[in-house]
Amino acid sequence: MSTKSFSQESTAGYASQLALPDPALAEINNFRQYTPVFASSGQPTVAQLSLLQEEGFERIVYIAFSSHKQAIADEDKLVKGLGLEYLHVPVDWERPLRSDFYAFADYLQRAPLKKTLLHCQVNMRATAFSMLYRVIYQQVAVGQAKADMNTVWQPNAVWRDFIFAVLAEHNISAQCEGCDWAPPAGS
Repeated sequence: MSTKSFSQESTAGYASQLALPDPALAEINNFRQYTPVFASSGQPTVAQLSLLQEEGFERIVYIAFSSHKQAIADEDKLVKGLGLEYLHVPVDWERPLRSDFYAFADYLQRAPLKKTLLHCQVNMRATAFSMLYRVIYQQVAVGQAKADMNTVWQPNAVWRDFIFAVLAEHNISAQCEGCDWAPPAGS
């Protein structure tokens, strides 16, 4: 895997420092590589699940509903069949729960060096969870983690408030120089 990084201005004062993934992994919808052992994305295809295993991923965490029209039927069986660990935490788009985040975070914290892909359908839920995990458990600056999240999306009011609530539980302010938390128009 490439360790190069790119810079994309997303939050004033902070540029995204995401690692450029292997070109094959870059084909996965909104794939983002945060560290050598942690990435997030939208829904991979069946072939891409095999590619993830070939690229050394050891576990997959899925945080959308398995009934979603773009979800892979029996993803859990496919992933387990590849010899990877699998965790499914269905997160309601309209009502994300802090307990959902902590189920995911606890799982990662049990073996933080296992190469993990966190995914949902588009990488919106997953980038929000990734942003929180990186700030709380990996001591990444809020502005940096938000800049990386903003390479995929600007959270709507539901997700902004969710992020604020989780950060507040850890006495971390979501405010940073240049951070724009205003929800996109019409969201």
